[in-house]
Amino acid sequence: MAPFTAELARAAALLSAIGLVQAAAGAVLAARFARVLAAPPLAAPPLAAPPLIVFKPLAGAEAGLEAALESFFRQDHPRFRLLFGVQDAADAAIATVERLRARFPAVDAVLVVDPTPLGRNRKIANLRNLARAAEGAGEGAAAGPGAIVVIADADVLAPPDLLRRLAGALAEPRVGLVSCLYAGRPASGSLVRRLGAAAIDFAFLPGVLLSRALGRRDCLGAVMALRAETLAAVGGFPALGDWLADDNRLGQLVRARGLAVDLAPALVETMVADEGLAALLRHELRWARTIRALAPLPFAASLLQYPLAFALLAPVLAGGAGWSLGWLLAALCLRAAFARGVERSLGLARPRTLRHLWLRDLLSAGVTLAAFASDQVVWRGQTLHTDHPSPARN
Repeated sequence: MAPFTAELARAAALLSAIGLVQAAAGAVLAARFARVLAAPPLAAPPLAAPPLIVFKPLAGAEAGLEAALESFFRQDHPRFRLLFGVQDAADAAIATVERLRARFPAVDAVLVVDPTPLGRNRKIANLRNLARAAEGAGEGAAAGPGAIVVIADADVLAPPDLLRRLAGALAEPRVGLVSCLYAGRPASGSLVRRLGAAAIDFAFLPGVLLSRALGRRDCLGAVMALRAETLAAVGGFPALGDWLADDNRLGQLVRARGLAVDLAPALVETMVADEGLAALLRHELRWARTIRALAPLPFAASLLQYPLAFALLAPVLAGGAGWSLGWLLAALCLRAAFARGVERSLGLARPRTLRHLWLRDLLSAGVTLAAFASDQVVWRGQTLHTDHPSPARN
């Protein structure tokens, strides 16, 4: 083996070791966050408490949608309103919403169908249509003093006390916006969907906790909540209409007003329902290119989140030398142990996924590298560019 190749093999092993240290730190931080989750939320608010207006933009009926939407119908807050929006009268999500409205007649839930294309970001256009409909009925986000606006993705599965926890987090005057840490929930037992959930559970989730421990205060877009007056002060949904990373933009606007962007003491799950490996990788590549555009250096460093990719590379470079194979075995065991720690701390159940962590790390490393090849993403059939901080363009 050439000396240069031997050095590369040792470098790969070192990088995998750094990644394992990061995974260990993530497991420790997940255990710490679990203690935050164990604390009970605020006592049930009185009926006179400020209302929560939950905006749910929908597009299609992927696997698991009904369970995800039902979790919001089952919230234990005394005053909340659900606003569901679609942009196509033939959207399959309409039937799902109507079934739930029939099953939960006591819940104030409204469905708005409006195809008006307000801005390049179709999710934000959907939200703007919802807001216009609510304001026209006199029952929008400004339904009362102190009203709280919650923006939740269609695929979010929420615990029954989520709205109470969000309201409690916003009770602190210095906090202007809260978002939620989330895990992945495979919509079925397929390997592809379990791999998709693993990327969230064992890389994204501990990575967020680690970045927060190091001082970052990113806004996570799966669930966001802020006071109605704060949303109005930053320009409302129209201020987000041309931004691909609308969650990041909202966080920037709130911070610019001197308010904090915080993490709610809550954990939600997002349904992973991608149909096949190609769909999963397209989805992950869109995320990756968006994040890379926002923070290129931290994104490049995120390659260390996939230690098994480097541990697998070491024996290839070392020509199968005994030390490299021994290190690979140790890395496999440690990676699984730290992932299992995250699982146990947060009450997740992903036992069949742990045996495929090597494949998950290889795929994730490949997606990370591919993110640098272009700034183009495809989102629900629409081609956009991640040329942040300029608005997304067609």
